Amino acid sequence: MKLCMACLWCFVGFSGAFAQDQQGLQKSEQKVLQKQNEQQTQKEEPLLSFDERGKYIYYEVVSRKDKTAEELKQCAKAYFKSLVAPKIQLSAQDSLWTGKGKLIINKTAFVLTRPSGEVRYQLYLDFKDGKYRFWLTDFSFIPYQRDRYGNFVPATPIGTPLEQKPGKLNAAEWESYLKVTAKEAKLFADKFKRAMLLDEAITVPTAKAVPVQRTKDQKW
Repeated sequence: MKLCMACLWCFVGFSGAFAQDQQGLQKSEQKVLQKQNEQQTQKEEPLLSFDERGKYIYYEVVSRKDKTAEELKQCAKAYFKSLVAPKIQLSAQDSLWTGKGKLIINKTAFVLTRPSGEVRYQLYLDFKDGKYRFWLTDFSFIPYQRDRYGNFVPATPIGTPLEQKPGKLNAAEWESYLKVTAKEAKLFADKFKRAMLLDEAITVPTAKAVPVQRTKDQKW
């Protein structure tokens, strides 16, 4: 009888230790999976490149072999006159169009979302027979403040370039501005390409793994 009880207690102790080991193994696996998910999310986040001036830039070239440069201009003109397009006043010089736009940066605190500032940018559009290109650059952040009527308005007319390194206390917040800017630039690009698509498919070239985007005197 004593031998049976001893065996039973050994079995119970072994089962408890095995259960603890299983729980520890599951927690370790969860941590590994969480880390892998975080790494995958970071890889999927759109990032901005640098141009030859050291400025952040979002740059794409899109092929439309069935369209002339003039037809592509008409498509772009129709899009920026529509209600779904961002409010950008474009000026044209030959095939190159330029304009200024802004992205609103929102901040969530205690479940409430409010605008914390805006990122202004310069837009460039260029057209050729069978293809077009566009890029956003010269990003600068302007913080918002409340006016006497409770509205959020720019606190200053002069923005801070996103390339400027912030202080240690603002590093995390500044990094979030960069991520939101990259995300919004990608969203702008997707909407613009869909508008230029019309009834034909657009072939987007594979992104080059080059850290610098050169636009000056570049053959394209």
